[in-house]
Amino acid sequence: MPKISKEKWKTWGNVFDEFTLRTLFKLASRGHFENMESPISIGKESNVFSAKTKHGRIIVKIYRLETCDFNHMYDYIRGDPRYENLKKQRRKIIFAWTQREYRNLMKAREAGVKCPTPIAFLNNVLLLELIGDSKNVAPKVKDKIPRAKKKFFEDVVKNMKKLHKSGFVHADLSSFNILNYKEKPVFIDFSTGTPLSDMRSEEFLERDVRNVCNFFKRHGLDISESKTREEIKE
Repeated sequence: MPKISKEKWKTWGNVFDEFTLRTLFKLASRGHFENMESPISIGKESNVFSAKTKHGRIIVKIYRLETCDFNHMYDYIRGDPRYENLKKQRRKIIFAWTQREYRNLMKAREAGVKCPTPIAFLNNVLLLELIGDSKNVAPKVKDKIPRAKKKFFEDVVKNMKKLHKSGFVHADLSSFNILNYKEKPVFIDFSTGTPLSDMRSEEFLERDVRNVCNFFKRHGLDISESKTREEIKE
C-alpha cells in the first residue's frame, strides 16, 4: 500500500477531479509510486509531475478530463487502425489517447528509439521513466542548446529513421518534445505517434522534418529538409 491516504490526495483537489484522484490512488496502491511531487510542466492537455518510488523517481502524466481538446485527439487517432472502432466520446478518446502513448512508447523502444520507458497506464494517467538525474529532469532542447549541434542533429535524424522503419512517425516532433539528456536527444510525447498506414503520415513526417530542421538552422546549421526526409525514409 502507498504511504499516503485518500485524505492526503485531496490536497490535489484544486488541480484534479475526483475521478483522476481515484485513478492516481489505484496506481499508487498497486505499488507504482509512493507520493507525488511538484509539477514539472502544465501543458495544454496534460499535467506532468514527478513521483517518488522505492527505487527513485518517475514521471506521472495526467491528461485532464475536462479541458483536453478531445476533438484534436480524435483527429489524430481516427486514422489509426488500432482504434478504428473508437466512439467519439470524450472520456473514451482521452483513455485511448493515454493508452496510445503507452503503446507508441513501447513500439519506439523496441525499435531502438531513445525515449522514456513506459511503466503503466490507467484511464487518463500514464507513468513513465524519468529522464534526468536524482535532482533534475532533463531539459528540452529548446531550453538547452546542445554544444555539438551537428552531432545532436544527426542523432535526432537517426532516431527519426528508426521510428520510421518501425512503421511510425512521431507527428508532433519539435524542440519542445526532444530532451537534451547529457548531450543526447531523447524523444517524448508520443501520443500523436501515427502509423505509416495513416493517409496523413507523409504530411506529418514533412512537418516533423521541417520543425527539426528549422530549429537547427536557426542555430547555425546548414541542412536540407528534402535530404533529411530522404535519409529518414531510406
